[in-house]
Amino acid sequence: MTGTVTNWAGNITYAAKELHRPHSLDALAALVAGSARVRVLGSGHSFNEIAEPGPDGVLLSLAALPAEVDVDTAARTVRVGGGVRYAELARVVHEHGLALHNMASLPHISVAGSVATGTHGSGVTNGSLASAVREVELVTADGSTVRIARGEGRFDGAVTALGALGVVTALTLDLEPDFAVEQHVFTELPLEGLDFETVAATAYSVSLFTDWRAPGFRQVWLKRRTDQPLPEFPWAAPATEALHPVPGMPAVNCTQQLGVPGPWHERLPHFRAEFTPSSGAELQSEYLLPRRDAVEALYAIDSIRETVADVLQTCEVRTIAADEQWLSPAYGRDSVALHFTWVEDTAIVLPVVRRIEEALDAFDARPHWGKVFTVPPQVLRERYPRLGDFAALAAELDPAGKFRNAFVGDFINPLS
Repeated sequence: MTGTVTNWAGNITYAAKELHRPHSLDALAALVAGSARVRVLGSGHSFNEIAEPGPDGVLLSLAALPAEVDVDTAARTVRVGGGVRYAELARVVHEHGLALHNMASLPHISVAGSVATGTHGSGVTNGSLASAVREVELVTADGSTVRIARGEGRFDGAVTALGALGVVTALTLDLEPDFAVEQHVFTELPLEGLDFETVAATAYSVSLFTDWRAPGFRQVWLKRRTDQPLPEFPWAAPATEALHPVPGMPAVNCTQQLGVPGPWHERLPHFRAEFTPSSGAELQSEYLLPRRDAVEALYAIDSIRETVADVLQTCEVRTIAADEQWLSPAYGRDSVALHFTWVEDTAIVLPVVRRIEEALDAFDARPHWGKVFTVPPQVLRERYPRLGDFAALAAELDPAGKFRNAFVGDFINPLS
């Protein structure tokens, strides 16, 4: 490679010997077949080395492939190319009078990369982004194309797959009728006496934010579908102006608040597609654990909040419905996600990350695959009961380990 390639945050500089941006599927297939080691970069929004192929490997970007977004209005599905980002997908889907059931905080991230790492969005009845997938199209190690559809025995291992099975060139997603959303923000929700289940179910999507400088939450964001009842929220005061999740930051980049209705794709994310939400000067960690343990886990973090607050920009708490994806952090359990946006200083953040993990260890917390964590591979293996099935699938589709880097290999090699 000429020059350096980094992730979005700039905390990872890739050591790959080559970076390729093929313009066609034929060129991509030839490149994969002729390479010994391949990883896909996605939109670069991972904060660890999940995309690193190593110094002898090829880093592959799908950004130059045709940006396919093919909507089937009769079937309520969309086939989306591997390099497309959610903002691009959502605009086309909305133009056809349809909607995705869920979106992440950022619409700037790639669809394939988000699905592959278990990215989720929010809502007690809303599954992760991967739960909308009905078919995966992969270029496998020999350059051939494989399609795996919902209902096949290996499907649940092929969606949230960490890039370990091949290059995802397209996904087919379920859609639903178009809907509108209002966003209502409240301030200063106490932790003491918190009825988390009731609060989390107040609206279609609910996010709680805190800086952990004091107990409780500085902000609560309720995203209400306008075809559902207006929620009552007696536990906190309504905000009188638009707010940013990070205290003190201007809200200009955030999606419209104050109860103004708008299309689903302009309200479900926290940040507007036409703005970059920040410079990337941050690190992120996130842990998913059983939703029934939410309050106990929040008190566990509260017990070390002074340590956490020193290096924290904001912490977001959301819910995700259980899914059946073998490597999904929400596999088999309705989950609560504790997300931490840190300052951009790995040396001072990592010790705090370890403290967080110690505090959450009793809850079998599963870290987000694309974020900063230090949970040892042997511990992670215990928290994914279908790991053996996934290792077998990886051995079937990629017997030589072409798509397996150190990050993925540490996790699945002992069982393969």
